[in-house]
Amino acid sequence: MRPNWYLMPLMLSMNALALAATPEKDPNQWLEGVEDAKALEWVEGLNAQTVAELTRSGDFKRIQARTLEILDSNEKIPYVNKMGEHYYNFWRDAKHVRGIWRRTSLDEFRKAEPVWETVLDIDALAKAEDENWVYAGADCLQPEYRRCLIQLSRGGADANVVREYDVVDKAFVKGGFELPEAKSGMSWIDIDQVFVGTDFGPGSMTTSGYSRIAKRWTRGTPLSAAQTVYEAKVDDVWAFAFADTTPGFERQGVYRGITFYTNEAFLLQGDQLVKIDKPDSANANFHREWLMLELRDDWSVGGKTWPAGSLLVTRLDDFMAGKREFESLFTPTERSSMAGYTPTRHHIIVNELDNVKNRVYVWTPGDAGWSRQPLAGLPEFGEVSVSAVDSQDSDAYWATVTDFLTPTSLHYGEIGQGTPQLLKSLPAFFDASGMAVSQHEAISADGTRVPYFQVAAKDLDLDGKNPTILYGYGGFEVSMTPNYSANIGDAWLSKGGVWVLANIRGGGEFGPKWHQAALKANRHKAYEDFIAVAEDLIQRKVTSTEHLGTMGGSNGGLLMGNMLTLRPDLFGAIVCQVPLLDMQRYHQLLAGASWMGEYGNPDDPEEWKFIQTFSPYHNVKADVQYPRTLFTTSTRDDRVHPGHARKMVAKMKQQGHDVLYYENIEGGHGGAANNAQRAFMTALAMTFFARELR
Repeated sequence: MRPNWYLMPLMLSMNALALAATPEKDPNQWLEGVEDAKALEWVEGLNAQTVAELTRSGDFKRIQARTLEILDSNEKIPYVNKMGEHYYNFWRDAKHVRGIWRRTSLDEFRKAEPVWETVLDIDALAKAEDENWVYAGADCLQPEYRRCLIQLSRGGADANVVREYDVVDKAFVKGGFELPEAKSGMSWIDIDQVFVGTDFGPGSMTTSGYSRIAKRWTRGTPLSAAQTVYEAKVDDVWAFAFADTTPGFERQGVYRGITFYTNEAFLLQGDQLVKIDKPDSANANFHREWLMLELRDDWSVGGKTWPAGSLLVTRLDDFMAGKREFESLFTPTERSSMAGYTPTRHHIIVNELDNVKNRVYVWTPGDAGWSRQPLAGLPEFGEVSVSAVDSQDSDAYWATVTDFLTPTSLHYGEIGQGTPQLLKSLPAFFDASGMAVSQHEAISADGTRVPYFQVAAKDLDLDGKNPTILYGYGGFEVSMTPNYSANIGDAWLSKGGVWVLANIRGGGEFGPKWHQAALKANRHKAYEDFIAVAEDLIQRKVTSTEHLGTMGGSNGGLLMGNMLTLRPDLFGAIVCQVPLLDMQRYHQLLAGASWMGEYGNPDDPEEWKFIQTFSPYHNVKADVQYPRTLFTTSTRDDRVHPGHARKMVAKMKQQGHDVLYYENIEGGHGGAANNAQRAFMTALAMTFFARELR
């Protein structure tokens, strides 16, 4: 088991983000001062220009109002998390802008309009403390689930404060566990002990900005007295300790992140850490008596070679005793990968992605080994995600089904009990009756087949004149799969636009090898794939350069920057969101050093040779005509530094290019801190495309 914060970069305060300047090398580096008064004045000036151009139209106002109506709708699905007898949900709407953390029973949740009990009102808390709190999650101590470690973020940043909360008393615990603002992780051991990783002072962080020290902290003692459990190296990525409190299978351990894609795992036995003898590239997880290993590389062990992308399972005690006998619960093929897995009390549910379409199976251990059966009763369309309701006590599961045109639905089932029950479903926020989804393939520069989804009118005229948005990501083994986006449907599809989702290399659609094919020196393959999809859309006469727009964020923002610099002739407009763009300094900004396993190390002259080929900030030129581009970011993004977008826009304007820029003062890496901000940012992008592509 792993806490959700294990990949979060740690501990850089917002006031410490301005790095040592070398203006003679980069005249725009002063814009890396996140809260520098001069930099913010620059931001405000460009924000005003963008607002003046895009927000005055009737289109913007309609899109903004409708998007906010959808986001605030009481008909949204209230996804829940079971803790004890209660089912918890975090909810935002027009009355609860910052949101409420609430709970109900399963019987009540089955009703069309459940009765909810409010546990914590973030709006009321923010008002009482005069803070811009954004709820960032809770870790509650089982089996009572009465005491919880609440994470609160200022403005939506990754950095948060942690406070102990009593869900019965509905109050923060006086003298309880509490951490000041940092990118911290804290998890329960028992009522009087927690594992903690935070900014313990100088030298306590890795160069990636993560905590490198895991400690055990006892109630009633100062944080400075916490006992060190493990220290990673300074040039590692992260380290954290965990406690599995499953009755009868209690265990504690440590994960050490060597790079973003390699790690070591240890079990804590007394005061000794015993290493799990696995490949560094494999992820280890524990469930009751089982050890599960997700392979990212081929592994030869016990006289057999298991391919990358496999999910192996064995009894933990046997493994620690030296046995190397495994069952494979998933073995990849050329066009299939594992989308995820979730243990229940007696089974393991494995979700497979077959040519970017889901297949879900139940694996059951027995005397003759593990057996597999399809998970019965799931719909035969769209993307399906499955998660255990309570992996310790039952075989119940949630199944979420979504599709580009079919409103998302939530189902509740129990393995062996037939068809799952439909509990909740979104309404149809837009009329999809005249629309259709199709899947196509483009041929990349090296001959690789690259699938993509197209959502458009059934009677689409193939005349090259259809306004089209092509979306992509292509990194970190993240798969781009179908989902119901009411905002895209209402603001774009219902107005005659075409929406395209590309499954390019760098993602996880076909397993680790699909991702690894576009790492470091091979990064260009992801961009060649995306270009191939764009060219295929034009060749098929779905659209043309004049009417083709493209959009992506974060690593997808880097993709957009490269589409801008590599193929400015291919697109009519680009929206580049919370992007990486300066690849010479990315590893020195916030959590950037942790991504060197993806992109490479710019300080290594040999690696900089290929990195500079996909560094948009270094490749934009004054004598090239670029498509109109809208860059957006967030001041409070403490994951991908806003300096990337700021400096790119400054340089392009210095070169005489016509670009737009908007920086949300709040929002974190997601770009928005509440529904109103999300609606505003959505309306900016959709209005921009409507103006540029029609």
